[in-house]
This record gives sequence, structure tokens and C-alpha cells, in this order.
Amino acid sequence: MTPVDPEAALDYLEQQIPSLAAAAFDVAYWQALASGQPVLVGEDDGVYQVFADGTRTLIKPTERPLSVPVGTKVRIP
Repeated sequence: MTPVDPEAALDYLEQQIPSLAAAAFDVAYWQALASGQPVLVGEDDGVYQVFADGTRTLIKPTERPLSVPVGTKVRIP
């Protein structure tokens, strides 16, 4: 049996976190809809309530995210 470098193993496992989180999110989203519960979804133009039959209701309009180049200093009053 080949010895396993613990640091390499940890790096590999950490690289899997984003895909595992995305899969868990998808499962929770569909389970909520399947149980008859509405789900809130944020999109560029607002927050929507999504129902199991596919209908969507705008709950709150939002502004588009502010795009700022990396390194730019922004002062928030």
C-alpha cells in the first residue's frame, strides 16, 4: 500500500467542498419544493418566491450588484 501524504489528501478533500455544497443546495431546494414549501430565490433584479408548480412571485426588487474593479477603494457612508 502506498503511503498517503496527509497534506495532499487534505488539499484534495478541500477542493471537493464547492461541488459538494452545490449538490447539497440543489437537493435541499428540490426537497423543499417537493414538500409543498415555497423557496426564496435571489436573482439580479429581485428576490422571488418560487412554488412547486413553477410560479414565481416577486417579493422585493433589488438593485444590480455594484461592480468594482479589484483594488478600488470604496467609501460607504
